[in-house]
Amino acid sequence: MIRSDTPYLPADVNYDKERLTVLDKHFKKMIEKNEILSANYCLSRDGKIFANAAIGKLSYREDDNRQLQTDTIQWIASITKLFCAVAIFKLAEDGMLRLDQTVGEIIDEFKEPPFNKMNIAHLLSHTSGMYSDPGSFENKYFKSPWYFIENMEGTNWIEAALSAGMYKKPGEEWAYCSFGYVILGEVITRVSGMFAHDYIVENIVKPCGLKDTGFTPTREQVLRMNVQNKRREERMLSFLNGEKQDDSIWSKIPSTGGGMFSTAYDLNKFGMMLLNNGTTYEGTRIIGRKAVEKMTSFYLKGDIKDYCWNAGGVPRLYGLGPDMRYNLTTFYTKGTYFHEGAGACCLIIDPFEKLVASWFVPFTSYTWHAHALFNVAAIIWSGLK
Repeated sequence: MIRSDTPYLPADVNYDKERLTVLDKHFKKMIEKNEILSANYCLSRDGKIFANAAIGKLSYREDDNRQLQTDTIQWIASITKLFCAVAIFKLAEDGMLRLDQTVGEIIDEFKEPPFNKMNIAHLLSHTSGMYSDPGSFENKYFKSPWYFIENMEGTNWIEAALSAGMYKKPGEEWAYCSFGYVILGEVITRVSGMFAHDYIVENIVKPCGLKDTGFTPTREQVLRMNVQNKRREERMLSFLNGEKQDDSIWSKIPSTGGGMFSTAYDLNKFGMMLLNNGTTYEGTRIIGRKAVEKMTSFYLKGDIKDYCWNAGGVPRLYGLGPDMRYNLTTFYTKGTYFHEGAGACCLIIDPFEKLVASWFVPFTSYTWHAHALFNVAAIIWSGLK
């Protein structure tokens, strides 16, 4: 177990340090069962980081015995969506867009039916009516927007993607749609005049002081990344070899649905900014208090149903960007907001307990392990005195 020195101890924030031992044992057991390669977590309360630890291997290769470090850089997958949502709210604060504004007012292709009723809030809350992510419903013949982009060479990528059609009318059902956040990235690009990646880095990542967070890693950052599997290793090698696709269609499509990297420490700092009503604890304003309130209030209050991944039509609670589920598995306070990332990682902000938890649990296979997320959150919140 590797522990980095932190500015505060659990006792300083009224947290039971023995629960960290329970957490460590939980991760160790998952590693021994070969469910996860490693684990890294960072915890803070009221802006005070009191735990930053790592356990397990850096690489999936049996002959590589390097250990995961607390500053190891990892891909955050869908937690990227929270950065995208903050960018949208920042633009709304600056009067450059409205949440009820139709997407078609910004992107011409969305002026045409059946896409013309879709607005920014629909995209933020996964109620756009566009098809959800592959695998969320049983359909062996399903073709995602990415399929049409790849196979309609020479067509503009938005027009190609919309060939997938609509699943429901906007606002009718909750269906997790990462591609909706790609469209939000295009909204950011067109409204701000900066490519979405650059806007997020310049207006959120850098002002927050996140030194190991972004979309395109430097060589030094790649060398500090975990090697979760062969696919991840190949991606790292492409960065190290300087392979670029600046002229390809893919370089023009925002990766705002899941393309960022970070560390548990950086993610915690980002969470602390939101906890502190949009201002870092060093005093740098990212967005305003009212924007954070709007983003993290219950936009979906249970009147919209969720059928994804065999959910069976459960009432869905969701904010304008963050997940806000509250059910039998949750020990955090109702009104807590969070986001998970595939494969897996998580960032949870409990504004009532002033607790921020961020952690990575790289799976060794494509099997989803609920106890790497829900059980972990329960253990973390059990330490609150």
